[in-house]
Parts: sequence; structure tokens; C-alpha cells
Amino acid sequence: MRKRSKKYREVKSNFETRERAGFAEAVEAALESSYVRFDETVDVAVKLGVDPRHADQMVRGSVVLPHGLGKEVRVLVFAKGEKEKEAQDAGADYVGNDDLIEKIKGGWFDFDKAVATPDVMSSVGKIGKILGPRGLMPNAKTGTVTFDVTKAVNELKAGKVDFRVDKTGIVHAPMGKVSFGSEKLIDNIRAFMDTLLRLKPSASKGAYLRSIAVSTTMGPGFKVDPSYVKDLLK
Repeated sequence: MRKRSKKYREVKSNFETRERAGFAEAVEAALESSYVRFDETVDVAVKLGVDPRHADQMVRGSVVLPHGLGKEVRVLVFAKGEKEKEAQDAGADYVGNDDLIEKIKGGWFDFDKAVATPDVMSSVGKIGKILGPRGLMPNAKTGTVTFDVTKAVNELKAGKVDFRVDKTGIVHAPMGKVSFGSEKLIDNIRAFMDTLLRLKPSASKGAYLRSIAVSTTMGPGFKVDPSYVKDLLK
């Protein structure tokens, strides 16, 4: 087991002595515990009171973070005709249809997000088993299957985050970089939590937000009392 630094252990220990902690305290603790030489990503994990095995309790959505993710997002657009030019004008990194599908079949994945217009989805569907497991398959529920190519590309470039509850009932989502500082990170978390609450399934019974934790890529998780979400969204 890797030996943690003295600073890391002190931050974790001091935080755990708190009876209750809000987002500001958790974010500050996460930033203080960052000890690596690269700019870590700050993540939020939320345990939901849902059973993902039931379709009416599935939670899936997307949110455009006000301060983005702090990294360049390479966007690929499957389109044809006039929509190809629209995608290029919007700043898409790669635009095409059958040519891109063949490249992907050959093992090419030099992009982070994919968008497709509805009229080419029959072709894109042929590589669904390749894109799906990598989280790259365009989906109407996340706004990546659309004729409004300009909006889709702009949102992805600006830091749109797609999220989905996993089989254990937990939603994981990146909120930006350590270098953002606490204020920008909390703004991003606020946008995410607001969206997550709006997606609460009517079939969900009892407490919807069971537990929340903030962490960096290599750091420990700092738990937030779910009751503080109301204060965050004021």
C-alpha cells in the first residue's frame, strides 16, 4: 500500500473529526489533500435512493458546467450534406459519416465526444457495440443526436458533462480541475446538483440523496452531509 504524505493524513484526519460538513469544507479539504505534480480532476460521487434495475428509476442526463472542465474536448460529428458544413463552422474537430465509421472500425478513437444527426444514426448504429462501451455513442437523451449541430458542439466544447447512475445506484461526475480553486468548483457542483435533483424519478421512494463525496483523482473522498444541498442551491 502506498504511504500517504503527512499533509494528506492530516487533512483527512481533521476533516473526519467534523460531525457535519458542507460543500465548501469538502472542496477545500480535497484541494488541500492534493499532493501530486499534475492538475488533478475534482470529482463528485452521489449515492442515490434509486434501483437502476427498474427503467422508471434510471437517472441519466447532462449538464453544461459554468466553468467547463479545464481541458480541450475533441468533438466528432457524424453528419452529411449541409450539416457537415454547420459542424465544421461550429468548431467540430472531425466531421464525416461513412469515412469516420470505417476509421473507428479500424481502431481509431482520437476524440472525446461524438454527435450525430438523426438521419445518419442507422449507419452509426452499426458501430454501437464499439462506441457504447467507451461512452462515445451519440444519444438523444444527452442531446448528442440532434439536427442542432451548432448547439451540441458548442455545449460539448464548453464543458458539457454526461452522467448516468451505475448499477450500484451511484452517479460519478467530474467537476473541473484543482487549479480552478474552490469558488469555481462549487459553482460547477451547484449546477450539477441542481440538474441531478431535477431528474429525480417519481418512482424513487424515501431519501433521494443518500450520500455525497468530493475527491480528487488521487485523493480520498470527503463526505458532504446531503442536507447542505438546499443551502448550496439557494
